[in-house]
Parts: sequence; structure tokens; C-alpha cells
Amino acid sequence: MENRRKSFLEQVTNQIRSNEAKKYVSDELTHHVKEAKKVWLNKGFSDEEAEQNAIEQMGSPVILGMKLNKIHRPRIDWMLIMLMGVILLVGFLPLFTPGYWNNTNFLTRKAVFIILGMTVTLGLMVVDYRKFMKMGWLFYGLGTGLLLSLCFFSNATINGISVIIIGPLTLESLFALPFFLAAWASFFNQNTFKVWHFVLLFLLSLLVFIQIPSLSTTYLYFAMVMCMLWWSKFSTRQKAVVSGITVSSLILTGILTWHYQSYYIKERIIGFLQPEKVAEGSGYQVLHIHELMTKAKWFGGSKRIQEFIPEAHTNLVFVNITYHFGWIAAIIIVLILSLVIARMIMVTQQVRDSFGKLLIIGGISLYLSQVGSNIGMALGFFPLTSMSLPFISYGLMPILLNSILLGIVLSVYRRKNFIYCYK
Repeated sequence: MENRRKSFLEQVTNQIRSNEAKKYVSDELTHHVKEAKKVWLNKGFSDEEAEQNAIEQMGSPVILGMKLNKIHRPRIDWMLIMLMGVILLVGFLPLFTPGYWNNTNFLTRKAVFIILGMTVTLGLMVVDYRKFMKMGWLFYGLGTGLLLSLCFFSNATINGISVIIIGPLTLESLFALPFFLAAWASFFNQNTFKVWHFVLLFLLSLLVFIQIPSLSTTYLYFAMVMCMLWWSKFSTRQKAVVSGITVSSLILTGILTWHYQSYYIKERIIGFLQPEKVAEGSGYQVLHIHELMTKAKWFGGSKRIQEFIPEAHTNLVFVNITYHFGWIAAIIIVLILSLVIARMIMVTQQVRDSFGKLLIIGGISLYLSQVGSNIGMALGFFPLTSMSLPFISYGLMPILLNSILLGIVLSVYRRKNFIYCYK
């Protein structure tokens, strides 16, 4: 009896090319055979006869296998890969502006970063994201451990932010975000996860983030968790109450602790709110950026090539591109970045797995927050922070972060049509 079922499953799975899909198809068919067998047993057939009838009603194993192979073959989102490739190529554009075009070191390192980014993205696409579904505590521990390491074992600071420099690698709090993304997707996907669990874990992690301190990374983390919360299995009322209390508490805490905030954070906020009053200090850069964006033309120009732009290849890369290559180039970049966001949103509509959908929602929130904040800084809608423009700003960690995000989306998309095991 078992041999008959085993033979049937082997004939079906032999028609399926993907080794990854074979297991899920086998588990699904086993479930259906057992359910059909129960029906035949209730009709008075013997155990062996019921098994045989259940298998026969499935039809030809070869034809069935060929049909399932078409349905469950892994998918590749070529559109998202193509968009990523275009953005990575656009990322070279800032290095062809004054101060960078004669620096082959920048170009070489940027090329290496891009190769590493593409490798990470394609590597994650092949990895089955569902293996991490029950590893929430592990990823939460890894993310927290990384932040604590930055708190206690930091050997350098950049703009007042603790980092660990290991040879050519600069480890920063930004790299903890993918671990927390996987952790919260796992937590929110569980029916047993309670509101008090969320409040406790979120506050603990938020306190550690604040200790670094990195205003931009903390903001990204906050935005990611709040977005994922609304896709969790909590009730709508619970989501609304928790979100309201969390945001209100954060604002109140910021007001009450303003006197104790670091000089770096205060300077940036005051410069953003009242740049004219502190034009000789923190407001100078804000006013300078406004002037550069005002002078920018539709197609750029060569008469202003000596104009100095601070952080022109990192945080203010959008200002740099707009000033030197014009508003047309800036609009094209915004359009490409927006197409990536639109594509990720489209993928969420096609995904049935709640864990995969949570991962993509978290990835969208991180990506969108970076794009909106960086461009917002250039247009004067957002305070100046250490916020990169995905794939365009120079730096290994920002490229790796966004490569991981797109790799996760591709991994979920690749398996969106797979059959899920019955528990």
C-alpha cells in the first residue's frame, strides 16, 4: 500500500524540474490522497481498496506532474532585477562630478560594492525564505547583539555615531535592520504573539538603537516596525491603539528629553526648523542646499562646476546630481526608484504566504523611507541626517542593506506559486 503511494508520488515528482518544489508537491498530494482515502473508507471499502481508489482518482501521474511543473516552477522577477541593474549603473553618475571624476579609487570601490550587492541579491533569491519563518528569536538576538557590540566595543565614531572598523569594513547599526526585519516578520506571523510581547520587544530594541545613537537608523527601524504592525495578525483596534500610544509616547519622550539630546541631533533639528536664525552654524548647510537646488537647471550646466557640495557622493547625492546634471536627470532617478517601489507593491498582491508578505512590507517601508527622506532633505522637507539614497549613494553598508531587501523580495516572488505544506 505504501509502495503504491510512493510509486505514484515518484512518477509525479519526476516531471517536476525544481528540487525545491518537489517536496511541497509531494506533501500536498500525500495530503489529498489521505483525504480522498477517508471518503472511500466511509463508503465501506477496505483500507487497501480505499488507497488504490484515492490514487486512481488523481489521474495520470505523468500528466499531473507536467501540469504541476508548470504551476510550481520557480519564478524570477526579471523586471525587478532589471530595475536594480539600472539603478546600480546610475549610482556611478555622482562619481563623474567635480572632485570625483579623477579619483579611480572611488570608481573601483564603487564597482566592487555593486558586484557584492548583486551577488547578495541573487544569492538570497535562491535561498528559501520560509526556512526562517520560525527563527524570530534568533534574528532578534542577532540584531540586538550587533547593536550591543556597537555600544560596548565601538572603536570609532562617524558624525557622533558609534561604528566598528574592521580593516576595510565599517560595521554600523544600519546592518542590524535586516535581522530585525526577519524577526518581526516571524513574530507578527504567529497567532500566539500578543500585544504585550510586541510592546516589550519593541521598547527594548528601540532603547538599544537610541544608545548608538543614530537618528536615521532609529527612524528607519521605527518606520519599518510600525508598517509591519498593520500587516500583523492583531485586530484593527489593537493596531490602532498600539500605534497611537507608541507615536504619542515617542513624541512626548522627545519633548521631555530635548535638554539631554546630543549636540549633533539638536543642531540638525534647529538648522532644519530655523535655518535663517542660525545661518552661521547649523543652518548654513540647509540654506546652501536650497541655493544649489534653486540654481539647478533642467539640463544642468558647466559654469558652476567649482561649486562645493558637502557629502556630494553620500547623503547629498541627489543634490549633487540635480545641480550638475539638471532636473531632468533628477526626475528620471525619482521615476526609476519609484518603479522599484511600485514593483515591490505589485509583488505583495501576488503573494499568498503571510510571512513572505510581511517581509516584503518591511522591505518596502525601509526602501521607501530612505528614498523619501533623502530626496526630502534635498527639497527641504526633511532634516539633514545620515540618510543614503538606495544604490546611488556611495558606501558598502547602504548598498548591502538594499541588496538584501531586494533579495528577500525576489526570494518570496520565486516561490509565490509553490504549494504550502499542510500542518
